[in-house]
Amino acid sequence: MISERLRFAASAIPVFFNVLSSRFNTRAPVLKLDIFDRSDARLNSGEPHFFRVACRIAFLPQRDDHKPHRLCGHNLLLEDARMRSRTGIRLLDSDAMSLSGFSTGVSLHCHTQQSKEILDFIPYYAGKIPIVADFFRRELDRHESKNGWSIDFARAYWNPPVPPRAVLDSESEQIERTLGLSPIISITDHDHIGACSQLKAIYSDREMPISLEWTVPFEKGFFHLGVHNLPHEESEALWALLRGYTLNPAGPIELADLLEKLSGYEETLLVLNHPLWDIERIGQEPHLSLLTRFLKQHGSWIHAIEINGYRSWAENKRVIALADEYGYPLVSGGDRHGCDPNAMLNLTTANTFSEFAVQIRSDRMSEIAVMPAYREPLVIRMLEAAADVLRYYPGYPKGQRFWTDRIFWTLDDQTVRPLSSYWGHRGPVWVRASLSIMRLLGSRGLRPAMKTFLPREEEVGL
Repeated sequence: MISERLRFAASAIPVFFNVLSSRFNTRAPVLKLDIFDRSDARLNSGEPHFFRVACRIAFLPQRDDHKPHRLCGHNLLLEDARMRSRTGIRLLDSDAMSLSGFSTGVSLHCHTQQSKEILDFIPYYAGKIPIVADFFRRELDRHESKNGWSIDFARAYWNPPVPPRAVLDSESEQIERTLGLSPIISITDHDHIGACSQLKAIYSDREMPISLEWTVPFEKGFFHLGVHNLPHEESEALWALLRGYTLNPAGPIELADLLEKLSGYEETLLVLNHPLWDIERIGQEPHLSLLTRFLKQHGSWIHAIEINGYRSWAENKRVIALADEYGYPLVSGGDRHGCDPNAMLNLTTANTFSEFAVQIRSDRMSEIAVMPAYREPLVIRMLEAAADVLRYYPGYPKGQRFWTDRIFWTLDDQTVRPLSSYWGHRGPVWVRASLSIMRLLGSRGLRPAMKTFLPREEEVGL
């Protein structure tokens, strides 16, 4: 929890003590990170708001369960580096963006229309919506009675509506025009590098990291890792290995081996995305237990933890505390799926993504800019993104214009068909009615009225 008073701690002494600790087995100096405020001004003041994560020392008994899963030379160096980690977060106002000293804005965690977003969450959430729940269950029962088989939503996926070049252009424009910085964009489609490879071929003279959001099965759940800046010459082979593990985690390659291999590329950055999101829908406590075991076994290969532009500020504050507890630097992750650019960015003096990765991995330093858009109510922003997904795009090629063109089913013979082949371009009446309401609520022109009726969310502040 962030104190309102300034708290300072030493950052150089822990490194010295950590060297000494290797000579002793009883009480070793264990680094803890502390968070202190730079300013208690309100958000609408002219001064950018940010906190820093600094270091303090606590002498605690040495415990075996604090050791990395694979305690080797690399991990020992990583533990030393974590002791020097420092993260700054600036809440930027549209009229007060003093960014002197930075040359580049980095946009992490963007999704394009090549990202495959699994729809297994549909029954869970549809069952919680009044009126829609009854129609949804009736439609599923009718389908099973007619066809003799039930719909498996885990075999369905949807594509975001925005093409790779449009994502690149909108992210770059925000950084250039709003922040006055040079842009670096890392697109992370789910388990796919096609958009990055295409853009790198188109813009051969531009900084274009090859990245993806990797689905990592773990025990009965899974996590999402942002894998940024794969080596270009090996990107296809590495992507095949990662995809293979996602599809068959019981295969011959162990997760620790893959993480070690990825981390061995010094210019590649591994980020644990939205770590506190119960994405498996197993309950918050079981998810936290799963996260603890994952970090205990594989955390030594993770370079940073993400605060996410589409998660609540309350959750992001808990992520800040998680990074504090485990000693990771934080990085931004916008997680855009619609037309609006990312609401969180990183600021850096690096000129390339490789240099930025070194700043995070080796220097353990990160500066995050929270854009004004993040301070808008999250419910409204999510409805607007959903409206983008459901919108008709007349300028798109045939087969991509309607929302039913962008939802797909994998059949028993592994062929894939769009939903439009079953429902046409509109769908059943009850679906059309539900989606019309959602489009209306997600209209950007309705935002002022929506803000009046929605309950107040926790104010974004440090």
